[in-house]
Amino acid sequence: MMLPGILPPIAFFAATASSPASALCPSCHHSTAASRVQSTSRRRPLSTTANAAARRGRRGASVVVRSSSWNDFAYDDEDDVLLSGLPSIVDGDFVPADENDDPSVKAAAGMALLPPEVDYSGPIIEVPQGSELALDEEIVQGVLAACRQEIGTMFGYQAENRGVGITGGVDFVELDGPTVVLRLKGRFWHQRTTVLRRVGAYLMARIPEIVDVVVDDEYELTDEANNLAV
Repeated sequence: MMLPGILPPIAFFAATASSPASALCPSCHHSTAASRVQSTSRRRPLSTTANAAARRGRRGASVVVRSSSWNDFAYDDEDDVLLSGLPSIVDGDFVPADENDDPSVKAAAGMALLPPEVDYSGPIIEVPQGSELALDEEIVQGVLAACRQEIGTMFGYQAENRGVGITGGVDFVELDGPTVVLRLKGRFWHQRTTVLRRVGAYLMARIPEIVDVVVDDEYELTDEANNLAV
């Protein structure tokens, strides 16, 4: 026998299970969902979350990189020490182009290598073969500057040539009477004796008073010197 208004046990539990999560708690008269939210808030206060965000912001600010205008960039004597180790670094990073590649591809590859240094800032003297220029240091240096361009495929002054591994250069050393003394450096595809012969012929064809063109050290003409060069 059941009293009026009293649900049987099975009906009571069914009603409880079907009630939504936001139903009022019988003992405290507020939503059970709200209880869970308040409980979560008590475990992690808002101020803690804000502090964590601030800490993340400070850590992010510490790694900001600002670019330089390079206005105060200057040469440092210690650069010589760094450059002395450049060959191994360049050899490790440099990927040569193929000789059959497009010139733009070879030039892009050659930008990874430094061009040979030229210790001359005077005028470039371009005259045709058979000219009769006077023999003096300024004229020899000016004609040699034109020679670097005229037979430029032998040298590494152009990025396109450096792109396939040609880094060679030629420097004026001195004028010893009617003999021009040069210095070869860097790596050539041609035999160094061939390079010297081509340069000598170019100079002597424009300055007829030159008797001979030599290098200041015969070792510069060896294959070993070329293979060890960069």
